[in-house]
Amino acid sequence: MNLPLTTLVLGGARSGKSSYAEGLLAGRPALYLATGQAFDDEMAERIRLHAARRGADWVLIEEPLELAAMLDRHLDAQRPILVDCLTLWISNLMHAGRDVDTETAKLAEVLARPAGPVVLVSNEVGMGLVPDNKLAREFRDHQGRVNQRLARTCHRVVFVAAGLPLILKDLS
Repeated sequence: MNLPLTTLVLGGARSGKSSYAEGLLAGRPALYLATGQAFDDEMAERIRLHAARRGADWVLIEEPLELAAMLDRHLDAQRPILVDCLTLWISNLMHAGRDVDTETAKLAEVLARPAGPVVLVSNEVGMGLVPDNKLAREFRDHQGRVNQRLARTCHRVVFVAAGLPLILKDLS
């Protein structure tokens, strides 16, 4: 499968979406733009396992908030970029009191003019119960809007469940 300029990989927790996204860039010198932060030992272990799975060939940049600017700065036709993940980015933005819609617009603007392949990973969180508290509902709503906005922007959208990809959109 050829790699389009922009790909959005969606899925639930532990669906295999990150592994799938990494596989799209296998064998290429790629940049891994990570949004996660290790605030506790469990998250530090998750980050360590992700890094071990990728191997040493990937260049890693950690950026929890300024995703659009960092992505724009590193767009390169010769080196694809993997952004993992938009879900943690949204959480980081909310925690920092940033406007998620404004930041998403900046990201969509960068993605509308990529110089090389960009693969984004994001959780699909809207398929379960309605959360019982306002903050969780706001997060779920932001996540849904971000996924919809970027799905319109991206050339390919893939939903991963049980490690299996389902192509939802392919304009390549």
